[in-house]
Amino acid sequence: MIQKLHPAFIFLQDETIHRGWSFIDSSVSFGEVVFNTGMTGYQEIMTDPSYAEQIIIFTYPEIGNTGINHEDSESNKIHIKGIVAKNFCLSPNSWKENISMINFISKNKIPNIFGIDTRALTKHIRNKGVMNGCICSNTSVDIEKIKNKLQNISAIENYDLAEEVTTKKIYHFSKSFTSNYLRLNYKTDSTYGHNLNIIVVDFGVKYSILSRLSSYGCSVRVMPAKSTYKEIVSHHPDGIILSNGPGDPSIARCAIKTIKRIIEFTNIPIFGICMGHQIISLALGCKTFKLRFGHRGINHPSGMSKRAEMTSQNHGFAVKTDSLPNEVIKITNLNLNDRTISTIIHTSKPVFSVQYHPESNPGPHDSDYLFKNFINLIKKVKEA
Repeated sequence: MIQKLHPAFIFLQDETIHRGWSFIDSSVSFGEVVFNTGMTGYQEIMTDPSYAEQIIIFTYPEIGNTGINHEDSESNKIHIKGIVAKNFCLSPNSWKENISMINFISKNKIPNIFGIDTRALTKHIRNKGVMNGCICSNTSVDIEKIKNKLQNISAIENYDLAEEVTTKKIYHFSKSFTSNYLRLNYKTDSTYGHNLNIIVVDFGVKYSILSRLSSYGCSVRVMPAKSTYKEIVSHHPDGIILSNGPGDPSIARCAIKTIKRIIEFTNIPIFGICMGHQIISLALGCKTFKLRFGHRGINHPSGMSKRAEMTSQNHGFAVKTDSLPNEVIKITNLNLNDRTISTIIHTSKPVFSVQYHPESNPGPHDSDYLFKNFINLIKKVKEA
């Protein structure tokens, strides 16, 4: 089906404007404008809670080549505020495809603009830093009104976005892992984590994290971001995962306080992923800061000395290196692009965290072994 095109523009807080086309008529959407450098993974990005309140620039020149399917979403809803692309594929081709990207956008009324110079826009964001912006396909809207609203919108770090995307009630995750890549390339022992009770604190958790734990046979229970110390330990977890999530981690004061108590008063193994990494760091006395344009892509090298892994990253904040209490935390890996912290371990507690995504879909999967390492750590603590 041929989609009707509508004139559109994207307007940034610094009054930069790019004009293009949209599949949606009369749409106006505001959000923090960021870019992702991945060549694929657009479905995962659209449904990843970590992208809440953000407009995504896809730097790859054409997206939608493999359509949209029923398996690869990272949550049950679309979290992004809009899509900026150079081109959308008109003839997607994949054995998994259920609907084309264009039809998916139209069906779900996702604000979008394409036909613009995404390279120039991305370079502008790199130079000036991420900022709020607006995608508009409503020709009757006055740009001056958009300009005024952008000046009055608070920065993303002023919102507790994790509280907006977290689960509202505790639930048990039992969905089997369906990633075809992992099914074909990983021989996961489904009994390896059998009878292990894992609590996942949900700051915006991706299905891939839950599925990866479930694939090892773990019993996975998901709890809200503001779960208290008493509520978490009452479930007698063998291990705790602190998930990814959107926004400024320092806003999550309740979670920071809770994790600080768990680390101090228990010996429960904890594994932090992305925002979870930042929550652990803050609980241990570190400080975080906002990156100029963040790390969003699937080709970020992480390592130390002579060894490195390619990792998937999606975060706008990082831990300040000079804020680490050296007697408590050891840095084990750095982001080799800008030398920010990638991984840490606690020197005396069974606690470690990574700034990237070991569960990454569609990839890379260099760090997938960390889930097995976490299970091994749990077993070691139980045997002690």
